[in-house]
Amino acid sequence: MTSLQFFNLIFHKPMARRVRQALVVLLALGLAGMLSGCEPAPPPNKLEQIKQAGVLKVGTIYGRTTFYHGSTGPQGFEYELAARFARQVGVQLQLLPFYSYHALKQDLREGRIDLVAAGDAVSTDNEAVFKLGPVYQQVSHKLVFQQGQTRPRRVADLTAPLLVVKGSSTEQLVARLQQENPELQWQSTDNKDIWELLSDVAQGTLAYTVVDTNTLSVQRRQFPQLSIGFGLDEPKGIAWLLNASQDDSLRGAIIQYFGDLHQSGVFKALEDKYFGHIRQFNYVDTRAFIKAAKDQLPTYIDMFRAHAKDIDWRLLAAMSYQESHWQPDAVSYTGVQGMMMLTRDTASDLNIASRLDPQSSIEGGARYVTSLIRRIPARVGQPDRIWMALAAYNIGLGHLKDARKLTEQQGGNPDLWVDVKRRLPLLEQKQFYKTTTYGFARGRESKKYVENIRRYYDTLIYLDNNTDLLEPKNPPQT
Repeated sequence: MTSLQFFNLIFHKPMARRVRQALVVLLALGLAGMLSGCEPAPPPNKLEQIKQAGVLKVGTIYGRTTFYHGSTGPQGFEYELAARFARQVGVQLQLLPFYSYHALKQDLREGRIDLVAAGDAVSTDNEAVFKLGPVYQQVSHKLVFQQGQTRPRRVADLTAPLLVVKGSSTEQLVARLQQENPELQWQSTDNKDIWELLSDVAQGTLAYTVVDTNTLSVQRRQFPQLSIGFGLDEPKGIAWLLNASQDDSLRGAIIQYFGDLHQSGVFKALEDKYFGHIRQFNYVDTRAFIKAAKDQLPTYIDMFRAHAKDIDWRLLAAMSYQESHWQPDAVSYTGVQGMMMLTRDTASDLNIASRLDPQSSIEGGARYVTSLIRRIPARVGQPDRIWMALAAYNIGLGHLKDARKLTEQQGGNPDLWVDVKRRLPLLEQKQFYKTTTYGFARGRESKKYVENIRRYYDTLIYLDNNTDLLEPKNPPQT
């Protein structure tokens, strides 16, 4: 087409108007495309920002239910949850422990951390200020006092002010309680954490404090003098806190994460690791154990340390207490003997000459439990591997295999102790043990055996790290 023909096409009627309209549309579309190409890309959402930075910043509070430095490195229920979430997102975890709830929440509000994982119950104040992740645990709050003092059963029975941690959900709960009970006297402190307040109550230097049931379950293993006066509320949820002004991308990832944890069974295994063995509390047994740890254990500490090898000596000592209460000449009605209650056949296999010699018994017990740990299938991770080995020490490896098989048949995970321990008592029921390879076994006793050792082990770790009660001393002369 020549220029003249194009000119005539545009201005020739009746086509001229339609052609001009089409050209205007094309020019407008082209201009819009050029302008849109100049617009900046939308900013990344919160989750994308974290991935780009390569770091997830999580704030928490120091404590045995949240985060602490253990003998094997960082530990704590909230720490493990946060570490797993960071791995799922594909970034490094930067855990920032705080000493103050106020400072922790202030940093979240001002965007210096991405989320708070402090194991604290969700209060109405938190709901009004922060976004919440999914509820993954529930706790209630108890007023505690020293065993032996008059038990308060209601607010009117309190004879002294109570002290709580400033900025915690407990403070908010007590403030609301005072609205209903104007006579209530209380204070909050930022100078002590809940663990110190519980210690003060146990030692009689503080009359009362308020604590959540998770923390109380852990701390009563160290301070059995803590007694419950009365409950202050119904169970409340625990959830991670997020900045209210940010988008929902991070919250969505957290919801997906906890869903995956529950679906896979990992969450219940983690919960069992930290809380499963301490829900039941026995005041007399705990007091007796701490006294024995002070009076008897130091005589044998060097023996446990020398023979523990690949396992923690405190775990070996906890086993020995469960077996014999650290009595070298202990003998059971079944014929097992000594500190580690070895059978005659086991002692013979291990070339142990005298089961009543504490050195030999501890050596034999250590070697035997180590061999059991190695015989648990390699796919079973820690600490489940150890708990199953302890069950096998008590009930026999064959019966443990039966329990694991029952677990799998019932849809549980045979590699998780939290699932297997639920099936151990079934070995006492005919409808189940008649289908197993090794038959009847005292599975309920074996479950209790392992859970007792776990509680004793926790207490020994605390005593070893925080007191001088476990100083070795020379064994008695024979």
